[in-house]
Amino acid sequence: MYRKYIKRILDFIGALIMLIVLSPLLLVVTVWLHFANKGAGAFFTQERPGKDERIFKLYKFKSMTDERDAEGNLLPDGKRLTPVGRFIRKTSLDELPQLWNVLKGDMSFIGPRPLLVQYLPYYSDRERKRHCVLPGISGLAQVSGRNSISWDEQLELDVYYVENISFFLDLKICLTTIKKVLSQESVAVIPGDVGEPLDKERENHKNKKDKAC
Repeated sequence: MYRKYIKRILDFIGALIMLIVLSPLLLVVTVWLHFANKGAGAFFTQERPGKDERIFKLYKFKSMTDERDAEGNLLPDGKRLTPVGRFIRKTSLDELPQLWNVLKGDMSFIGPRPLLVQYLPYYSDRERKRHCVLPGISGLAQVSGRNSISWDEQLELDVYYVENISFFLDLKICLTTIKKVLSQESVAVIPGDVGEPLDKERENHKNKKDKAC
């Protein structure tokens, strides 16, 4: 009952209330980023796979400029990250536009984080279970170490969540998320510093295995 009906109702009501209550803050951050990002805009959008691997557009506040080098290539993340962008990432304010994704039904407050589309071919059959539910703004892997645990551990935690969804598990993850946000724990301020991408890690593992044979 909770998984099929109540969870979505709570998501919709919660997202609607938060969007209304936080609308002044959202407006201030939008204007702030409009100027800080040097014309690059205040919002970042990217296609991500959701439930049943359906592709949707994820929204975040944009923390970096679009500055490029002489050859037209984007500068490294660390050089494009503005002081304002560093602040909104450190305080997790950059995640707030995902409330719109929750309201629309693309996401839930709690669930496996929506990862990159390019990772889809690299999941095992068991790991694909993470797409049996709506992705979340926060999830079990995020409150269990995220950047300090391996991809295998993160994805196994995602599957564990899918197999054990309950109101009390969601409540526990939600309360732990609030605690971590307030303490600014395990926040990757510079996106490029979060470790090796899943596709590259598994390609490297496959190549090493092939060479060993």
